Amino acid sequence: MPETRRAAGNVEAAGSRAGNNVPEPDVAALFDSIAPVYDRMNTIMTAGLDGRWRRAAVRAARLAPGESVLDVACGTGKLTAALALVVGPLGKAVGVDLAPVMLEEARRSWGDMVQVEFRLGNALALPVEDSSFEAATIAFGLRNLASFEDGFREMARVVRPGGRVVCLELSVPRPKLIGKVYEAVFNGMAPTIGSFFRRRDEYAYLPHTLEGFPDPVELAATMRRAGLVNVSGRRLALGAVALHVGTVPGAEASRPASRAG
Repeated sequence: MPETRRAAGNVEAAGSRAGNNVPEPDVAALFDSIAPVYDRMNTIMTAGLDGRWRRAAVRAARLAPGESVLDVACGTGKLTAALALVVGPLGKAVGVDLAPVMLEEARRSWGDMVQVEFRLGNALALPVEDSSFEAATIAFGLRNLASFEDGFREMARVVRPGGRVVCLELSVPRPKLIGKVYEAVFNGMAPTIGSFFRRRDEYAYLPHTLEGFPDPVELAATMRRAGLVNVSGRRLALGAVALHVGTVPGAEASRPASRAG
């Protein structure tokens, strides 16, 4: 795990990272190992605010009953289930993840919802057809993808014209001094809490995925390069989290773009 932890923080010479440098099998194995404690750790580390952030992502998707949505890097399925409640029993909410044990946890928790389905798959080669969904979401999973731009491009591929791509992800607060303090606290807190669940090494890796990760403005630019339009972004939790929304080009994608802030 120490090698994985170091690799995650490698920053490209030009500035922000374009993707995670850790091999995908290692990422899947790491998340499989923390699957039994993942939800509890998130609640503790966010002081229970993670639920509020997921609700903001659900609202950003602008789904209606009977529609379909894809949740990428769904993990234990909490966001997938929240989206499923909006689309209702006549809709469809599909969660995709690379880690099979995470999917086992998701099915155990949410498998009785008739509109929910969980599939094993790679976010950079989604196992679904083009233009299959009204929206696609990813929450706290983008940092682990080998290519951020390709991840957005795949999400755009599977969403119908005029549909939305929503990204909820960790960020670093500004100004720079506050950001440095935040990173230092996060880097120390995550493995310390993880040690109580015998997952210290795994949770030492996760904070390092923020090193060199694009800031909200850069991430909005990445979404545009992936072909999305009307991209907007806003900071939550004093800048510790960013929520981005982009639209797949089509008849309904004619509103002027907003700047990420």
